[in-house]
Amino acid sequence: MNDITRGVDVVVIGAGQAGLSSAYHLTRAGLDHVVLDHAPRPGGAWQFRWPSLTYGKVHGMHALPGLELTGVDPLRPSSQVVAEYFAAYEDHFGLRVRRPVDVSAVREGDAGRLRVETSAGVWSARALINATGTWDRPFWPRYPGQETFRGRQLHTADYPGPQEFAGGRVIVVGGGTSAVQHLLEIAEVAAETTWVTRRPPVFRDGSFGEAEGRAAVALVDERVRRGLPPQSVVSVTGLPLNEAVRAGLASGVLDRRPAFDRITASGAVWADGSRVDADVILWATGFRAAVDHLAPLRLREPGGGIRVEGTRVVRDERIHLVGYGPSASTVGANRAGGAAVREIRRLLSREGAAAPVG
Repeated sequence: MNDITRGVDVVVIGAGQAGLSSAYHLTRAGLDHVVLDHAPRPGGAWQFRWPSLTYGKVHGMHALPGLELTGVDPLRPSSQVVAEYFAAYEDHFGLRVRRPVDVSAVREGDAGRLRVETSAGVWSARALINATGTWDRPFWPRYPGQETFRGRQLHTADYPGPQEFAGGRVIVVGGGTSAVQHLLEIAEVAAETTWVTRRPPVFRDGSFGEAEGRAAVALVDERVRRGLPPQSVVSVTGLPLNEAVRAGLASGVLDRRPAFDRITASGAVWADGSRVDADVILWATGFRAAVDHLAPLRLREPGGGIRVEGTRVVRDERIHLVGYGPSASTVGANRAGGAAVREIRRLLSREGAAAPVG
């Protein structure tokens, strides 16, 4: 590791939607900053999405501030579309993204600054925007007998597309949009699919307008204000009842079973004694916030989450979480990036070093 410590006003960790939005607003505000991204190339978590997730299947993708995304072929993989867009965005606005850089820890530094320890050296910052998202922390539930299963287990984070499941018996676990997309694809090539969810899925029919969106975000926001781990916005909006989902319900592909009791060498067993044999268990069970590098600062509340007001961490006003909780959607990340930068400017101004107006 390079022993030289570099000083900046703000360090941004992550260069997905939340990180790039924050970097855009920091650049306009004239704040000295650096963006650290552990991915090998532009695109945030989108670059790791499975090839069959085409751009036309993506729901609610909003353009970054200042540069629209237009003329996209809906049949192209979203991983390609978004990666190219993010790369063009970084170039257009001259954003300073260093990659690949792994951030190992953020600690209390000298003279009220934050010490950001990375694979590329140490940065000393007056404020920090954490925009690491969730993709790096897939959540794997644990069930009795899970280690005895002789088939393949994988998570959405490693989903390769439907063809690898051709002719197989597949259990898909999870009640979110990804689980539904996986099932609808896999059912076309698999010998048998089974859908398992902890709670009955809720399908949303009709339009989802601004009022509904605000109500959903408010529910997520209320949790982080209480210091509880955030739920995704999607988890409180329900599953959109589009044409493909209607067809899946009609065909029985989306007939859901409750959570099984245990896993065996050959499949899963329910409390009533019924069983399903399987070659693959696909865990579409979501992700958790990737914030372990902040652990030295002791930001977590007794409820297990980090208490946030807007984007500002209540326990440390120097730190903002963008893309966390209510700002986890793409449009939410855009707005939150601007809000975080406004608060950071006020913080630095109070310290006697007002940033120039951009």
